[in-house]
Amino acid sequence: ERKWAIGLMATLGVLVSTFVTAIGVYYFGRWFCPRMPFVWALVFGALISPTDPVAVLGLIKTIRIPRLLRAKIAGESLFNDGVGVVVFTVMLAIAMSTDPGGMDGAAQAAGHGQGHVGVLMILKLFAGEALGGAVLGLLAGLLAYSMMKRIDEHNIEVLITLALVFGTYALAMRLHISGPIAMVVAGLLIGNHGARFAMSRNTRRHVFEFWTLLDEILNSVLFLLIGLEVLGITWNTVNLPLAFFAIPLVLLARLISVAIPINLLRVRDKFEEGTIAVLTWGGLRGGISVALALSLPDNVYKPAILMATYAVVVFSIIAQGLTMKMLVNHYSFHGAGKEPEEGEE
Repeated sequence: ERKWAIGLMATLGVLVSTFVTAIGVYYFGRWFCPRMPFVWALVFGALISPTDPVAVLGLIKTIRIPRLLRAKIAGESLFNDGVGVVVFTVMLAIAMSTDPGGMDGAAQAAGHGQGHVGVLMILKLFAGEALGGAVLGLLAGLLAYSMMKRIDEHNIEVLITLALVFGTYALAMRLHISGPIAMVVAGLLIGNHGARFAMSRNTRRHVFEFWTLLDEILNSVLFLLIGLEVLGITWNTVNLPLAFFAIPLVLLARLISVAIPINLLRVRDKFEEGTIAVLTWGGLRGGISVALALSLPDNVYKPAILMATYAVVVFSIIAQGLTMKMLVNHYSFHGAGKEPEEGEE
């Protein structure tokens, strides 16, 4: 029911947020320190734009909001991290080929060796990563679905879902396509169609309980690791202004990236009052942004990007996460008490 809103926010929204953030960081660097080339500002914009599905899904479990708004928040967070990783890969390839950023001699030569990144290569990278991930996820999900439909043994079917995740993600990395997008597509197939037609009531209960427990464990581990990342960040006064500036800038970029798709769709769809505000404030950043920042090659821009990323993530989780319920209560959503049915999300 909200496929167009989710699709636009996860694609157009990520791109808009990337460029708005990059423009802000670039012009901030012209007036203050640290100065950052526009191409590296785009890299930061790409890694900070996707919302984190673990943080977002953990948040919406604790608040009561209308079913369709819940679907928009959850659906966007599941898809936009995959799209964000693809955009990040493209922007990093461009940055490495045009401005390696003060790396050592061998790494700089490797960066220059990539050559000029043209429009055709960008389209090829994007199509290969995103579409390739979706196709792989669909094929792997169908294979797991066919196996689960033939048997009725909950232990084996739980193991099939586990093998689906590990095997498909490893294959996606091997084929250089988007693992997150492959997982989302496979998960949607097994968690919805598979839950209805390939699982008995007993199997469905065990599968959902297993993944709910795993979700809680990984959620706890993720936020513990985010807390520990403070030890790996070089804190200095030079990068501190950018870190503080990045917080309102990313929120502004999020507001614009949400408002554009929602207002475009208002001509055909009806949205709850406060949708833009809730989607903007509920777009939590988390482990994905930190992981992408840490994966950057060592250069003169990495410390500033890492510090700004960490500042945005900490503010997002603490300030936005703890005040989200107050924002939802402010709009007094009607019919928000209905919880989703098993397998609905």
